[in-house]
Amino acid sequence: PKTMVVVGGGVIGLEMASVWSRLGTEVTVVEFMDMICPSMDKDLIKTFDRILKKQGLKFKMKTKVVATEVTDDGVKVTTEPAAGGEQTTLDADVVLVATGRRPYTKGLGLDNLGISLNKQGFIEVDEHFRTQIPSIYAIGDAIPGPMLAHKAEEEGIAVAETIAGFAGHVNYDAIPGVIYTHPEVASVGKTEEELKEAGIKFKKGKFSFMANSRGRAILQTDGFVKILADKETDRVLGVHIIGPNAGEMIAEATLGIEYGASSEDFARSCHAHPTLSEAFKEAALATFA
Repeated sequence: PKTMVVVGGGVIGLEMASVWSRLGTEVTVVEFMDMICPSMDKDLIKTFDRILKKQGLKFKMKTKVVATEVTDDGVKVTTEPAAGGEQTTLDADVVLVATGRRPYTKGLGLDNLGISLNKQGFIEVDEHFRTQIPSIYAIGDAIPGPMLAHKAEEEGIAVAETIAGFAGHVNYDAIPGVIYTHPEVASVGKTEEELKEAGIKFKKGKFSFMANSRGRAILQTDGFVKILADKETDRVLGVHIIGPNAGEMIAEATLGIEYGASSEDFARSCHAHPTLSEAFKEAALATFA
Protein backbone atom coordinates (compact mmCIF):
# COMPACT_ATOMS: atom_id res chain seq x y z
CA PRO A 1 0.00 0.00 0.00
CA LYS A 2 1.06 3.59 -0.60
CA THR A 3 -0.40 4.80 2.69
CA MET A 4 -1.18 3.08 5.99
CA VAL A 5 -2.59 4.12 9.36
CA VAL A 6 -1.44 2.05 12.34
CA VAL A 7 -3.74 2.31 15.34
CA GLY A 8 -1.62 1.76 18.44
CA GLY A 9 1.93 2.86 19.17
CA GLY A 10 2.92 -0.20 21.18
CA VAL A 11 5.46 -2.91 20.39
CA ILE A 12 3.52 -4.76 17.68
CA GLY A 13 2.19 -1.59 16.07
CA LEU A 14 5.67 -0.10 15.79
CA GLU A 15 7.18 -3.33 14.49
CA MET A 16 4.63 -3.47 11.68
CA ALA A 17 4.92 0.27 11.05
CA SER A 18 8.70 -0.05 10.78
CA VAL A 19 8.46 -2.92 8.29
CA TRP A 20 5.99 -1.21 5.97
CA SER A 21 7.79 2.12 6.20
CA ARG A 22 11.02 0.48 5.06
CA LEU A 23 9.12 -1.10 2.17
CA GLY A 24 8.11 2.38 0.99
CA THR A 25 4.69 2.86 2.55
CA GLU A 26 3.83 6.25 4.08
CA VAL A 27 2.88 5.28 7.63
CA THR A 28 1.00 7.30 10.26
CA VAL A 29 0.80 5.91 13.81
CA VAL A 30 -2.17 6.98 15.96
CA GLU A 31 -1.57 6.57 19.69
CA PHE A 32 -3.90 7.38 22.60
CA MET A 33 -1.08 8.05 25.10
CA ASP A 34 1.38 10.94 24.99
CA MET A 35 4.32 8.68 24.06
CA ILE A 36 5.01 5.40 22.30
CA CYS A 37 5.66 2.30 24.44
CA PRO A 38 4.88 4.23 27.65
CA SER A 39 5.93 1.44 30.04
CA MET A 40 9.52 1.41 28.78
CA ASP A 41 12.46 3.57 29.87
CA LYS A 42 11.65 7.14 28.81
CA ASP A 43 15.23 7.98 27.85
CA LEU A 44 15.25 4.96 25.53
CA ILE A 45 11.87 5.76 24.02
CA LYS A 46 12.78 9.40 23.42
CA THR A 47 15.66 8.27 21.20
CA PHE A 48 13.48 5.58 19.59
CA ASP A 49 10.83 8.16 18.72
CA ARG A 50 13.42 10.48 17.16
CA ILE A 51 14.91 7.69 15.03
CA LEU A 52 11.52 6.52 13.74
CA LYS A 53 10.56 10.07 12.78
CA LYS A 54 13.88 10.47 10.99
CA GLN A 55 13.02 7.32 9.02
CA GLY A 56 9.78 8.95 7.86
CA LEU A 57 7.13 7.63 10.24
CA LYS A 58 4.47 10.13 11.29
CA PHE A 59 2.82 10.16 14.70
CA LYS A 60 -0.46 11.51 16.06
CA MET A 61 -0.08 11.29 19.85
CA LYS A 62 -2.78 11.79 22.48
CA THR A 63 -5.26 10.88 19.74
CA LYS A 64 -8.04 8.33 19.61
CA VAL A 65 -9.84 6.72 16.68
CA VAL A 66 -13.60 7.24 16.89
CA ALA A 67 -14.71 5.81 13.53
CA THR A 68 -13.51 4.11 10.36
CA GLU A 69 -15.20 3.80 6.98
CA VAL A 70 -14.10 1.47 4.21
CA THR A 71 -14.49 3.13 0.81
CA ASP A 72 -13.69 2.20 -2.78
CA ASP A 73 -10.42 4.13 -2.43
CA GLY A 74 -9.35 2.76 0.94
CA VAL A 75 -10.25 3.67 4.51
CA LYS A 76 -11.31 6.92 6.13
CA VAL A 77 -10.17 7.14 9.76
CA THR A 78 -11.84 9.69 12.00
CA THR A 79 -9.81 10.80 15.01
CA GLU A 80 -10.09 13.30 17.83
CA PRO A 81 -7.85 14.38 20.74
CA ALA A 82 -7.77 11.84 23.57
CA ALA A 83 -9.19 14.48 25.91
CA GLY A 84 -11.93 15.32 23.43
CA GLY A 85 -12.13 18.04 20.81
CA GLU A 86 -12.37 18.68 17.09
CA GLN A 87 -12.42 15.63 14.86
CA THR A 88 -10.10 15.16 11.88
CA THR A 89 -10.00 12.58 9.11
CA LEU A 90 -7.09 10.52 7.81
CA ASP A 91 -7.23 8.78 4.42
CA ALA A 92 -5.26 5.58 3.94
CA ASP A 93 -5.12 2.59 1.64
CA VAL A 94 -5.19 0.25 4.66
CA VAL A 95 -5.53 0.43 8.44
CA LEU A 96 -3.67 -1.88 10.80
CA VAL A 97 -5.20 -2.15 14.28
CA ALA A 98 -2.61 -2.98 16.95
CA THR A 99 -4.21 -1.80 20.17
CA GLY A 100 -3.18 -4.74 22.32
CA ARG A 101 -4.07 -8.36 22.89
CA ARG A 102 -6.48 -10.23 25.15
CA PRO A 103 -5.89 -13.62 26.78
CA TYR A 104 -7.64 -16.56 25.14
CA THR A 105 -9.42 -17.83 28.22
CA LYS A 106 -13.13 -17.48 27.47
CA GLY A 107 -15.09 -20.45 26.19
CA LEU A 108 -12.70 -22.99 27.71
CA GLY A 109 -15.13 -24.12 30.40
CA LEU A 110 -13.00 -22.72 33.21
CA ASP A 111 -16.06 -21.55 35.12
CA ASN A 112 -17.32 -25.15 35.17
CA LEU A 113 -14.13 -26.10 37.00
CA GLY A 114 -14.36 -23.23 39.46
CA ILE A 115 -11.40 -21.34 37.98
CA SER A 116 -12.09 -17.62 37.99
CA LEU A 117 -10.67 -14.85 35.81
CA ASN A 118 -9.65 -11.32 36.78
CA LYS A 119 -11.18 -8.20 35.21
CA GLN A 120 -8.77 -8.40 32.27
CA GLY A 121 -9.64 -12.04 31.58
CA PHE A 122 -6.43 -13.55 32.95
CA ILE A 123 -6.39 -16.68 35.10
CA GLU A 124 -5.37 -16.00 38.69
CA VAL A 125 -2.52 -18.21 39.95
CA ASP A 126 -0.36 -18.42 43.08
CA GLU A 127 3.45 -18.14 43.22
CA HIS A 128 3.73 -21.72 41.94
CA PHE A 129 1.33 -21.11 38.99
CA ARG A 130 -1.46 -23.14 40.60
CA THR A 131 -5.04 -22.11 39.88
CA GLN A 132 -7.87 -22.41 42.38
CA ILE A 133 -7.79 -26.10 41.54
CA PRO A 134 -4.38 -27.19 42.98
CA SER A 135 -3.87 -29.86 40.32
CA ILE A 136 -4.40 -27.39 37.46
CA TYR A 137 -1.65 -24.94 36.51
CA ALA A 138 -1.68 -21.97 34.15
CA ILE A 139 1.20 -20.15 32.43
CA GLY A 140 2.05 -17.76 29.63
CA ASP A 141 -0.45 -15.46 27.96
CA ALA A 142 -3.28 -16.92 30.07
CA ILE A 143 -1.95 -15.34 33.29
CA PRO A 144 -0.93 -11.77 34.19
CA GLY A 145 2.43 -10.44 32.99
CA PRO A 146 4.09 -9.66 29.66
CA MET A 147 2.69 -11.70 26.78
CA LEU A 148 6.04 -13.06 25.62
CA ALA A 149 6.85 -16.53 24.29
CA HIS A 150 10.09 -16.77 26.27
CA LYS A 151 8.34 -15.73 29.49
CA ALA A 152 5.81 -18.52 28.93
CA GLU A 153 8.64 -20.97 28.26
CA GLU A 154 10.32 -20.18 31.58
CA GLU A 155 7.00 -20.54 33.39
CA GLY A 156 6.42 -23.90 31.71
CA ILE A 157 9.81 -25.12 32.91
CA ALA A 158 9.06 -23.88 36.43
CA VAL A 159 5.73 -25.75 36.46
CA ALA A 160 7.35 -28.96 35.22
CA GLU A 161 9.98 -28.68 37.96
CA THR A 162 7.30 -28.05 40.60
CA ILE A 163 5.27 -31.07 39.48
CA ALA A 164 8.45 -33.17 39.62
CA GLY A 165 9.03 -32.11 43.21
CA PHE A 166 11.69 -29.48 42.64
CA ALA A 167 11.65 -25.73 43.36
CA GLY A 168 10.40 -24.10 40.16
CA HIS A 169 10.95 -20.35 40.00
CA VAL A 170 10.89 -17.47 37.50
CA ASN A 171 12.83 -14.24 38.07
CA TYR A 172 10.65 -11.65 36.36
CA ASP A 173 13.39 -9.02 36.68
CA ALA A 174 15.40 -11.14 34.26
CA ILE A 175 12.82 -11.45 31.45
CA PRO A 176 14.04 -9.42 28.45
CA GLY A 177 11.75 -7.58 26.06
CA VAL A 178 12.67 -6.79 22.46
CA ILE A 179 11.09 -4.56 19.81
CA TYR A 180 12.06 -5.93 16.39
CA THR A 181 12.26 -2.69 14.49
CA HIS A 182 15.28 -1.18 12.77
CA PRO A 183 17.19 -0.45 14.87
CA GLU A 184 16.11 -2.95 17.50
CA VAL A 185 15.15 -1.94 21.03
CA ALA A 186 15.76 -4.24 24.01
CA SER A 187 15.34 -3.94 27.77
CA VAL A 188 15.65 -6.09 30.88
CA GLY A 189 15.16 -5.22 34.54
CA LYS A 190 14.06 -1.88 35.94
CA THR A 191 13.66 1.46 34.17
CA GLU A 192 14.87 4.76 35.57
CA GLU A 193 11.27 5.71 36.30
CA GLU A 194 10.60 2.50 38.26
CA LEU A 195 13.73 2.95 40.36
CA LYS A 196 12.87 6.58 41.16
CA GLU A 197 9.32 5.64 42.09
CA ALA A 198 10.63 2.89 44.41
CA GLY A 199 13.08 5.31 46.03
CA ILE A 200 16.11 3.24 45.01
CA LYS A 201 19.30 5.25 44.60
CA PHE A 202 21.10 4.30 41.42
CA LYS A 203 23.85 5.29 39.05
CA LYS A 204 23.88 4.99 35.31
CA GLY A 205 26.28 4.77 32.42
CA LYS A 206 25.67 5.20 28.68
CA PHE A 207 27.69 4.53 25.57
CA SER A 208 26.70 5.54 22.06
CA PHE A 209 27.04 3.29 19.03
CA MET A 210 28.40 6.39 17.28
CA ALA A 211 31.69 5.64 19.06
CA ASN A 212 31.53 1.87 18.48
CA SER A 213 33.92 0.64 15.79
CA ARG A 214 31.68 -2.17 14.51
CA GLY A 215 28.67 0.14 14.41
CA ARG A 216 30.62 2.66 12.33
CA ALA A 217 31.92 -0.09 10.03
CA ILE A 218 28.41 -1.34 9.22
CA LEU A 219 27.00 2.22 9.06
CA GLN A 220 24.60 1.64 11.96
CA THR A 221 25.47 4.19 14.63
CA ASP A 222 22.04 5.20 15.95
CA GLY A 223 21.36 4.36 19.57
CA PHE A 224 23.14 3.50 22.79
CA VAL A 225 23.55 1.06 25.68
CA LYS A 226 22.46 2.24 29.13
CA ILE A 227 23.13 0.42 32.39
CA LEU A 228 21.43 1.17 35.71
CA ALA A 229 23.13 -0.08 38.88
CA ASP A 230 22.52 0.23 42.62
CA LYS A 231 24.43 3.25 43.92
CA GLU A 232 25.75 1.41 46.98
CA THR A 233 26.24 -2.19 45.89
CA ASP A 234 26.86 -1.63 42.14
CA ARG A 235 24.47 -4.51 41.38
CA VAL A 236 22.98 -4.11 37.88
CA LEU A 237 19.26 -3.37 38.12
CA GLY A 238 18.36 -2.65 34.50
CA VAL A 239 19.83 -2.49 31.01
CA HIS A 240 18.32 -0.67 28.02
CA ILE A 241 19.65 -0.87 24.48
CA ILE A 242 18.64 0.71 21.21
CA GLY A 243 20.81 -0.05 18.23
CA PRO A 244 21.97 -2.77 15.86
CA ASN A 245 21.55 -6.31 17.19
CA ALA A 246 20.08 -5.08 20.48
CA GLY A 247 17.90 -8.20 20.70
CA GLU A 248 20.99 -10.41 20.82
CA MET A 249 23.04 -8.12 23.06
CA ILE A 250 20.37 -8.07 25.79
CA ALA A 251 21.15 -11.72 26.59
CA GLU A 252 24.42 -10.69 28.27
CA ALA A 253 22.52 -8.25 30.48
CA THR A 254 19.87 -10.86 31.32
CA LEU A 255 22.52 -13.36 32.41
CA GLY A 256 24.19 -10.73 34.56
CA ILE A 257 20.96 -9.72 36.29
CA GLU A 258 20.07 -13.38 36.89
CA TYR A 259 23.39 -13.95 38.63
CA GLY A 260 23.45 -10.64 40.50
CA ALA A 261 26.37 -9.16 38.56
CA SER A 262 27.76 -5.69 39.23
CA SER A 263 28.59 -3.14 36.56
CA GLU A 264 32.24 -3.70 37.51
CA ASP A 265 31.85 -7.40 36.61
CA PHE A 266 30.79 -6.40 33.10
CA ALA A 267 33.41 -3.63 32.87
CA ARG A 268 36.26 -6.00 33.74
CA SER A 269 35.12 -8.70 31.30
CA CYS A 270 37.04 -8.70 28.02
CA HIS A 271 34.89 -8.17 24.93
CA ALA A 272 36.20 -8.99 21.45
CA HIS A 273 37.14 -6.15 19.10
CA PRO A 274 35.56 -5.04 16.86
CA THR A 275 32.09 -6.05 18.06
CA LEU A 276 28.84 -4.31 18.88
CA SER A 277 29.03 -5.86 22.36
CA GLU A 278 31.98 -3.60 23.17
CA ALA A 279 29.36 -0.88 23.65
CA PHE A 280 28.05 -2.92 26.57
CA LYS A 281 31.49 -3.02 28.20
CA GLU A 282 31.94 0.72 27.65
CA ALA A 283 28.55 1.47 29.22
CA ALA A 284 29.57 -0.67 32.19
CA LEU A 285 32.83 1.24 32.50
CA ALA A 286 30.87 4.50 32.49
CA THR A 287 28.60 3.12 35.24
CA PHE A 288 31.38 1.69 37.39
CA ALA A 289 33.62 4.76 37.04
